[in-house]
Amino acid sequence: MDAVRLTNVTKSYGDHIAVNDLSLRVPAGAIYGFIGPNGSGKTTTLRMILHIIHPDSGSIEVLGEAATRAANDRIGYLPEERGLYKKMKVRDLLTYYAALKGVSGADARREGETWLERFDLTGNATRPVETLSKGMAQKVQFIATVLTRPELLILDEPFAGLDPVNHDALRLAILELARQGTTVIFSTHDMSMAEKMCDRIFMIFKGDKVLDGTLDSIQEAYGADTVRLRVGGDAGLLAEHPAVERVTDMGHYQEVRLSGDPQALLQSLVARTSVQLFEIARPSLNEIFVRIAGPEAQDAVATSAALADQVA
Repeated sequence: MDAVRLTNVTKSYGDHIAVNDLSLRVPAGAIYGFIGPNGSGKTTTLRMILHIIHPDSGSIEVLGEAATRAANDRIGYLPEERGLYKKMKVRDLLTYYAALKGVSGADARREGETWLERFDLTGNATRPVETLSKGMAQKVQFIATVLTRPELLILDEPFAGLDPVNHDALRLAILELARQGTTVIFSTHDMSMAEKMCDRIFMIFKGDKVLDGTLDSIQEAYGADTVRLRVGGDAGLLAEHPAVERVTDMGHYQEVRLSGDPQALLQSLVARTSVQLFEIARPSLNEIFVRIAGPEAQDAVATSAALADQVA
């Protein structure tokens, strides 16, 4: 069965078409990644799934329910714009959020203690939210989102701003929830995380669906025209080769898109410098993302990398 089904959904704001004739199926139990540049329609799509906003046309079915907000008590939502009641103490806040979903205080406290212990927050349970660090507050909001064991979990940029330790803790928690049967939809600019975690990946660009499938099927559709390599000398000489269409600096290696024979490139490089790595591969999701969205995608990836550097 499908946890979410959108059929020919369109949403406009004045003359701007935010989502255009979108059809999408999210299988129950899947981890489904939403990617796309800022302003591409990701958040609008998520908010329509949540019935926060309504489509101009088309139909949306969530957890077998087509009625507005009918399934919302079975959904957990972590918005990109984080927000907690800052004056409330952590344990009281979790109990309050659970009560909004119809969970008893005793059950909420029991489940809350389990999550607080898991995220090493037990010692902070009686502190006001405003006294917590940003990372702690983000973990508290995640706990509030999953406390009621939702059937569908929607996470909008869940890893943004987290340091590596908290990033890993959140990743493991999401994977565990998925193994227990929760359907997870999350939007991200972190292409490597989408590659590692998602069963299926959906990309929206300027309101249109441009990718939808498994990573293998997406990469297969874009062919094996990519070489990952590292040279001992100046990597700038790559751009001089006539078969090279694009060079992406990945730090420890370069990802090169070719229009010609990879062996000809290798022979040319060996004649001029030492070659430490040369691997013919399918394009990475990051490369496919940039191919489709061009400068807009590069801006999104650069922003994501800058945020990661700030918390590293």
